[in-house]
Amino acid sequence: MQARAHHSRPRSREDYARGLPDYHDPTAGFGGAAPAYSALTLRIVLAALAVVLAIGGAVLFAYADAWWGTVLLGLVAVGSAVDLAWVVHRKRRGEPG
Repeated sequence: MQARAHHSRPRSREDYARGLPDYHDPTAGFGGAAPAYSALTLRIVLAALAVVLAIGGAVLFAYADAWWGTVLLGLVAVGSAVDLAWVVHRKRRGEPG
């Protein structure tokens, strides 16, 4: 809890725009670790890869007439596309990462 103890002034809008160090990090301040920031760019890349692979797998299952695989990977593709849209929204809003 040392990382939060030295912060005496109220946070401004600019502080939130730059990103808060150790946000969502329960181990903040232990062991001298550097502050953690959001990895939005990595999440965008991984979500886009998941969408492409899930659609490709769904197409392969459709050619093999395996409807259960097509439906399952179709749902994974939709979920990944929703996640991708949300992360892109957060990135465009100005969050660092």
